[in-house]
Amino acid sequence: MTEDLKSFIKDALVAKLPRPQIQSALEAAGWPKEEIVNALALFAESDFPLPVPRPKPYMSAREAFIYLLMFLCLYLSAWSFGAIIFSLVNQWLPDLATGYQQPIGEAVRMPIAMLVVSFPVYFTLTWRTVQAVKRDTEKRASKIRKWLTYLTLFVAAGTIIGDLIALLYNLLGGELTLRFGLKVLTVLFIAGMIFGYYLWDLRNEEKKA
Repeated sequence: MTEDLKSFIKDALVAKLPRPQIQSALEAAGWPKEEIVNALALFAESDFPLPVPRPKPYMSAREAFIYLLMFLCLYLSAWSFGAIIFSLVNQWLPDLATGYQQPIGEAVRMPIAMLVVSFPVYFTLTWRTVQAVKRDTEKRASKIRKWLTYLTLFVAAGTIIGDLIALLYNLLGGELTLRFGLKVLTVLFIAGMIFGYYLWDLRNEEKKA
């Protein structure tokens, strides 16, 4: 966002021009709509003679710690859940080529321990942050929250694309087995759920904004 845009909007608000008229003029001049909306949101709708600036988003060390821990627990939960499903598939459909079958108890012990610890932490932190945002809507503008959300969407989308590529590659090569197909569906389900939830969260946030 450039200083020219903010300065223009501030001057227009001082002149008591309606916000829709300001937005229309800027759109006609070629400014992106999202950038205009964000710039207008910097000033509160108030009857005060001068434009009243809104508080700028900030990032505290505590907030950064909570969001980093929350998303770390999300990744650990996703990996451990997938590892458990993979182990069950391996147990149900053993690889006859290798002739070795790892005991199911040994295979799932670490993933279960990770899931039991990480998922409750992720769920608790997510619930607390949602409640905090409801009490203080300014927290929606948290920079680290948005960065980590988009990073998670990127990782989930990349995982889905890679998963589908692997599926198509094996299908075209005639090497698609039930064992491999179940693992592909597991990855697709986990990544799809994460991608869908955070995409819905971002769209819901845009509607409320």
